[in-house]
Amino acid sequence: MLALAALTVVFFALPLVGLLWRAPWSRAAQYLTDDDALQALRLSLVCSLWATLLSVLFGVPLAWLLARVQFPGRSLVRSLCTLSMVLPPVVGGVALLFALGRKGIVGQWLYRWFDYQLPFTTAAVVVAQTFVAMPFLVITVEAALRQTDDATDDAARTLGAGPWYTFRRVTLPEIRPALIAGAVLSWARALGEFGATITFAGNFPGTTQTMPLAVYLARETNPEQSIVLALLMIVISFSVLVALRDRWFTTAGRQR
Repeated sequence: MLALAALTVVFFALPLVGLLWRAPWSRAAQYLTDDDALQALRLSLVCSLWATLLSVLFGVPLAWLLARVQFPGRSLVRSLCTLSMVLPPVVGGVALLFALGRKGIVGQWLYRWFDYQLPFTTAAVVVAQTFVAMPFLVITVEAALRQTDDATDDAARTLGAGPWYTFRRVTLPEIRPALIAGAVLSWARALGEFGATITFAGNFPGTTQTMPLAVYLARETNPEQSIVLALLMIVISFSVLVALRDRWFTTAGRQR
């Protein structure tokens, strides 16, 4: 078991070691301060934060519905809402294009009534990232809600607390570690989204070119810069995940 676990660690670490080995350290600062790179990084951070906010806003009620309400077809709804986790991202982008594009089932009416075309805009980046990232929050929060005791909520209601007050002051504090974990995982997934973004939003510098797309473009034109930008993405994501796990275990230990 120890040998297999060690091989698995090596398997995950080896690609990172390869990047570190080939990185042009003498020109790293130049590549990182490039205007296009900074613009892509700024767009990635802004769009991923918006996607995370939308994931929390809509994902938490969905998780509550799936965890606490019995209704016919609940398993089907759960599968539908988490389907984008297993779909190839490009397929998700194509699906969004035919749903919200200019000739899509909904997008055609947006264009006719409001003269608005969603694809290939910054808003399309947020939509694509939300589509692939929200399921991570939903399944995390739903699992936490299933593990909480309904008796606490019932006790709050018997003491005169309304549904919203009970959810805000009783349920949310109980699932806070899972909510934080789900939000950060959603953010990390949104930050690294590539396939759905390039298919639904395109790759336009300053408008839809996020950092993963910039890495892909640099791989074709400037491989050294692509390595530096990839390492920056790894550092950001790895740092957040390390901080998340420390917070998760500390908070979970206090609850137990």
